[in-house]
Amino acid sequence: MWKEEDNSLKKSFTFKDFKEAFVFMSEVAEAAEHLNHHPWWSNVYNKVNIELTTHDAGNTVTEKDWELAKQIDEIAKTLGQ
Repeated sequence: MWKEEDNSLKKSFTFKDFKEAFVFMSEVAEAAEHLNHHPWWSNVYNKVNIELTTHDAGNTVTEKDWELAKQIDEIAKTLGQ
């Protein structure tokens, strides 16, 4: 579940290894480019932490964030998340 906190949507993902985490990040990058809405994220080994906020709207959560979150969840699902 995405958690709305501090004017952003947050979620963490854990994969079986670094390679799977990187595949996930690459696919999320494609979705983000398509929507022209880019996440803040961090990655350490098999963990990926993502935060979504809309800078153009004063750093608040908007429909753009929820749309990207939905696409991220769909990508994660294809990887067994």
